[in-house]
Amino acid sequence: MINDCELNMNKEQPTTLNHLTTEARNPDSATLDSLTAIEIVRLMNAQDASIADVIASVADPIAKAIEVIARQFRVGGRLIYMGAGTSGRLGVLDASECPPTFSTDPKMVVGLIAGGSNALTRAIEGAEDHPEFGKRDLVDVELCDRDVLVGIATSGRTPYVIGGLQYARHVGASTIGFSCNNHCGLKAHSQIMISPVVGPEIISGSTRMKAGTATKMVLNMLTTGAMVRIGKTYGNLMVDLKATNEKLIERSGRIVSELTGLNPSEAQSLLARCNHEVKTAIFSHLCRVDSDEARQRLAEADGHLRDALESSER
Repeated sequence: MINDCELNMNKEQPTTLNHLTTEARNPDSATLDSLTAIEIVRLMNAQDASIADVIASVADPIAKAIEVIARQFRVGGRLIYMGAGTSGRLGVLDASECPPTFSTDPKMVVGLIAGGSNALTRAIEGAEDHPEFGKRDLVDVELCDRDVLVGIATSGRTPYVIGGLQYARHVGASTIGFSCNNHCGLKAHSQIMISPVVGPEIISGSTRMKAGTATKMVLNMLTTGAMVRIGKTYGNLMVDLKATNEKLIERSGRIVSELTGLNPSEAQSLLARCNHEVKTAIFSHLCRVDSDEARQRLAEADGHLRDALESSER
């Protein structure tokens, strides 16, 4: 095991916040406190409008990260997000959305935040300043070489995240860094680096704003892209959703109706016979097999409904 004393900070990391784009003053908001409500809205909207173009400029590393995550999912690995403050909260949020959307085990995508669950609703002073805490949290979730760690640090210099990435490299896990600053300490410890530089915030240093929006957009792409690649959708339909409430039960029935031609009542009956598994229900009906055989044929296609259906036509 790597020793705590070996968790050293990268020499290239800025020693002060003055070097960071996200800490710079934004000239467009220099008179923010004198603006009316509608002027504030228009200013924020104009600033946010640039974020999508910045994300587009880092499309290649995002795509590479998606392929790595999907590859490791296929061999039983997990995606683990790690961050502090807003970065950590967004990682936890994205992880928590995967089970209801893609019917994944909650352990498949994990969000870690410096300071633990209490830090989701309040600041935990100093929690992000210790690289050894990053290592400790990864030891606690038993990080292994099949896993992917995404270290999220808007500044690119958070010791908690760098310590986690160092430990991940030590155990052979895949490492992806995310920062909204180009020159950062994460880069030396990340096999893939995603750096959408969104520029100074409207309120200097308030990275829950443009940087937070960019982070949310990229994390959406990572999990959605990886889940699509491992067969969690059919076209743009959520065929692996977990129907845990009335809205999702209705959505499941609507998807089954659309793909099978059954009316809503028939679709719900079919779902009930298939343990409310959307893909199983669709394959069972279209290929005229029982639910057990449908599950087996889907498993043989690695969970890809389209591949399973096409294979049955040959």
